Amino acid sequence: MAGQAAARDKLHGLVTGVFYAPVDYVFAVRRVLRLLRPAMVVVAETEIWPNLFREAKRTGAGLAIVNGRISDRAIGRYRRLRRFFEAVLPAVDAILAQTSEIAERFVSIGAPPEHVAVAGNLKYDFEARPADPESPAMRFLEDRRPAPVWVAASTMGPAAAGDVDEDDVVIAAFRELAAQHRDLVLVLAPRKPERFDLVASKLEAAEVAFFRRSRLPVHDAEARVLLLDTIGELAGLFTAADVVFMGGTLAQRGGHNILEPALFGKPVIMGPHMENFQAIAEDFVAANACLRIAAAQELVGAVARLLDDRQAAGEIGRRALACAEARRGATARAVAETRKLMAAPRYRQAMPWFVLLWVPARIWEWGGRLKQARQCARLRKLETPVISIGNLTMGGTGKTPCVLQVAEVLKRGGHRPGILTRGYGRSSPIGHMVVAPGAHVQTEKSGDEPQIFIRSGIAPVGIGADRFQTGQLLSHEFRPDVILLDDGFQHRRLARNLDIVLIDALEPFGGGDVFPAGRLREPLSGLARADVVLITRADASDLAPAIEREVRRWAPGVPVLRAWMEPEFWVAQRTGARYELTQTPFGAVGVFCGLGNPQSFLRTLARMNVPVVGSVEFEDHHRYRAREVRWSAYQLRKQGATALVTTEKDSVNLCDGCAELSAPLEIYWLKVRMRIEGEEALVKEIRKRLE
Repeated sequence: MAGQAAARDKLHGLVTGVFYAPVDYVFAVRRVLRLLRPAMVVVAETEIWPNLFREAKRTGAGLAIVNGRISDRAIGRYRRLRRFFEAVLPAVDAILAQTSEIAERFVSIGAPPEHVAVAGNLKYDFEARPADPESPAMRFLEDRRPAPVWVAASTMGPAAAGDVDEDDVVIAAFRELAAQHRDLVLVLAPRKPERFDLVASKLEAAEVAFFRRSRLPVHDAEARVLLLDTIGELAGLFTAADVVFMGGTLAQRGGHNILEPALFGKPVIMGPHMENFQAIAEDFVAANACLRIAAAQELVGAVARLLDDRQAAGEIGRRALACAEARRGATARAVAETRKLMAAPRYRQAMPWFVLLWVPARIWEWGGRLKQARQCARLRKLETPVISIGNLTMGGTGKTPCVLQVAEVLKRGGHRPGILTRGYGRSSPIGHMVVAPGAHVQTEKSGDEPQIFIRSGIAPVGIGADRFQTGQLLSHEFRPDVILLDDGFQHRRLARNLDIVLIDALEPFGGGDVFPAGRLREPLSGLARADVVLITRADASDLAPAIEREVRRWAPGVPVLRAWMEPEFWVAQRTGARYELTQTPFGAVGVFCGLGNPQSFLRTLARMNVPVVGSVEFEDHHRYRAREVRWSAYQLRKQGATALVTTEKDSVNLCDGCAELSAPLEIYWLKVRMRIEGEEALVKEIRKRLE
């Protein structure tokens, strides 16, 4: 509980959630992984959970142990369980051990040697951040300056009968030291919250005047002992210490981390028990960077020595700081390794749905291959060169903005592009139609995405299910010198000069299986047909390197480029007025959209710092009825929205009179364009295919 509270406090604003790891039962682990869909699972030190490891790998996630540690006391027990670890550890992609000795221990219990490396100890990368000078604890200490401050950190009770109680030892030592150092201040910080009250009663029994941190700023002006009964505050108080005694080292508790006070340049006293931090202890002892005592009786003399000889104490503190800083860098090495291991997440439906969906998925896969084989057998070729822009997954990957961007690039280069599209969802008795740039055509006749192409004014648009006949009509009417085939990767009946395949970085591979078990239109092996792969929304995800590695499994030499959506301006639906992004015409907004990937739009708004109070989602290509606009406006207004925002694609699907239906809330839609990193490489590939 205390650890989770500290994590929530320190990581607030940096992470999406802090929660307990699931109990290591398959059903529990699977539910958590299915919800999170992690690209990487990182485990600290020696938390080896067989079901978590196996299920993480089954989802395709990378798996690493960082700051790997097996103590002297534990290695014998681990070796006795070697058969168990031999079955578990090969699932780990990388084990980053603290030292070469620990690396050898992991190998000795069954870890594959090629998966084990020495990366150093993460604790050396602790950032020494002094406590706020205005904090109650620091004010308590400053009020007693220039008195020396002794911090007894993370003290522990006895591990077994006959073991020492470190709080008793510290209290007794303080009473003895106070006779010679009457102004000495003690900060006593028990390790466990459940001992706070017990230690308070010990101080009372010893007739030592003290005050509890939880009751500050009110305190006894004569009290020279501060009982630190809070969590997460100790590290910052080391900055005020003249001497530090590290608890858990006199009692048989295996020791605690001495790096935090060392990185403040403070002299540290530790007892004989540092089994859990043996390598660190050996480094510091060898460098004369600490003061080690053998028994509780030596604590008084050690503290007195450092208080009396400030020069020697300062030298020990300087050596401690140098020793700690010389071994920094483990965090950077761990981050670099985990980035290399990140994998595009897959997911599998829960039982029994997986079994029920597996057979239809195989039928879909077989049917798709059969359909493509028939189309290839009837391949037809237009006289005009064709560039296909498509994807592998169902749902949005940014094809429409990509088509427009490529058309614009071609036009700037002196070409006359045309756009060829099926016109999904249109209701028109005309099988094939071609439309001039900027012409007025009802959305019902064209479809929503063709409507965006038309009103962009960049190129003429051909709309029809039979792309060959529509392409011929487009070529005859407007004489383009290159045709862009929208959503054409699986439409094999029309020959193309170049296949551009889009992969959404937020949902890269549709769960790893074809519909209905996943969202793939065809297996990943289809990537072998790609000539260029474009990772879209690459700015919203860290998965681009992992996606590229997966692409190169199927298409080793294909150029892989990255792209992102860049907002341009807002448009008022009622008036058509444009507003710069810096002159947003609304306050808190409600969002409604019908997209294949609605989260992408919400993330765009979040990056723009648009205050969203609520959202309503519809299916992809949704045509909005009057009652739906009225209901959405009502619901979002109740949540505090002062305006409604949506996408350009949704704006063309709104019903007539939508401005009156949403009143008093105005509707605005966001104009975006695609930016392609290394666009010159794409242009070069296109020109090569058009020659």
